[in-house]
Amino acid sequence: MVSIDEDAYEVIVVGSGGGLIGAYVAAARGLRTLVVEKTGRVGGTMAYSGAGLWFPGSAPLKRAGLADDIENVRAYLRDIVADPSREALQDAYLTAGPRLIDELEKNPWFRSFIHGPVPDYFTSAPGASSTGHTIFPPPLELAELKEQAALVRRSLPTERWGFDEGPVVSGGRALAGRALAAFLETGNGTLRLNTALENLLVEDGRVVGIEAVSDGERVRIRATRGVILAAGGFEHDRELREKHQPPLTGEWSNGVRANTGDALRAGIAAGADTDLLDEAWFVAGLVQPDGRPVFHTGTRGGIWVNGAGERFVNETRPYDQVGHEILRLHHSTEVSHIPAHWIFDQRLMDRDSFGGPPDEPVRPEWLESGALKKADTLEELAQLVGVPFDALSRTVEEFNGYARTGVDERFHRGESVWDQMFHHIIPFAADPRQNFPAKPETEWPNPLLLPIDTPPFYVATIVPSDIGTKGGLRTDERARVLRPDGRPVAGLYATGNTAAAMSGRVYPGAGTPIGSSLAFGYLAVLDIHGASA
Repeated sequence: MVSIDEDAYEVIVVGSGGGLIGAYVAAARGLRTLVVEKTGRVGGTMAYSGAGLWFPGSAPLKRAGLADDIENVRAYLRDIVADPSREALQDAYLTAGPRLIDELEKNPWFRSFIHGPVPDYFTSAPGASSTGHTIFPPPLELAELKEQAALVRRSLPTERWGFDEGPVVSGGRALAGRALAAFLETGNGTLRLNTALENLLVEDGRVVGIEAVSDGERVRIRATRGVILAAGGFEHDRELREKHQPPLTGEWSNGVRANTGDALRAGIAAGADTDLLDEAWFVAGLVQPDGRPVFHTGTRGGIWVNGAGERFVNETRPYDQVGHEILRLHHSTEVSHIPAHWIFDQRLMDRDSFGGPPDEPVRPEWLESGALKKADTLEELAQLVGVPFDALSRTVEEFNGYARTGVDERFHRGESVWDQMFHHIIPFAADPRQNFPAKPETEWPNPLLLPIDTPPFYVATIVPSDIGTKGGLRTDERARVLRPDGRPVAGLYATGNTAAAMSGRVYPGAGTPIGSSLAFGYLAVLDIHGASA
């Protein structure tokens, strides 16, 4: 075991996704800060994302002319979360987000965040906003990072399919790159890659550092002020998923594969309490030609049916709600909902294409791999996926009636502000950083309800996926990790998916996961530094 100089660091941050911003905040305050990252690149699952931040009341919203009433937002959170034990966390989050953005925008590396109009996900709840509270980092030219550009995790499409990102990156990659540059520029920040947390060092009940394996060597590194766990969730730990979230095993998760609950286990070993271990940021996943799903944000046509050939959900409903509904029905009914089958026809294929830009034909590998199947008749399609043809025929006939009237009487697709966003955009599964403008629909009254009547017919596979688990170590409004009796574990903080979510079992709006990581990382640093939000 190699011990690092005992006075070398005041703060250790485990994880380099959203935790990298907290590390910058600490280093900018003069605290000697070490970031340890399990993999060879920074960014974590954040690098796969659009890096939306759900920060009501923040300066970018005001610049966009959106006057947030924080009391309305607070009422919205209280209503949808419906858990008084999380109200202090919600209040801390609402205070911290805008103040953090004010601080970041003073640094030239972060520049100005911008508002992106994404409706809140519970559009009918009191206080919900039709324009949303989500802000995004500006794009980044990789050349600005110089040699540091190679340290930033690639996007999910690049890692999986070799997608060419070009010289300018956006979303999570841009935010990670900006945070890395700002952190190292302080002169107080050190980055240690390929360093996996194994244990926390505890002396007299206080966490004083970490034990890790760094490039194959066991090291003991001390932190004189505090350790912040920001190492993601346990989405790719099969044992924990099967224990807390059956039937899921982690193979369908969109989280970074290195997220196997190391920080969760270390925190528990140090005496921490846990919460929400049965929860994740669930999403519907569209199975790709490589056999693994990708986070599916919205559906513009066709229907999803279960093993009985019956439709069971508004397919355009916010993705977290759809993911939860698939799992709820799996556990509460005798009918198979895993996988679900996305049925559509040539009419939709001609209008929107599939799995790519709308003006390009579907890529051959979709059909060659079997990820997309095709049949000349609905009866043949039913046989391909093993659902009863009579039931599927009735389901399609009912749906076609809704298409003619423009009203989905069963599941109300196209009625909410969220749904109507998909009148105008087509999510591109091969590059989640961008959407494509949709072709105007002139023939049918509801662009999201096209009849399924034009052969050939197609079917793709939908499974419950996630963008990370959201249960973890229980924390307070200062991001301090708590013991089962409610006392803090001295010297230990947690944020992001290492901590149990302030939003409980719901997903309030785009950018809540990363927003939570940044906000509570900020609050952790303020507590370590001796300030208050």
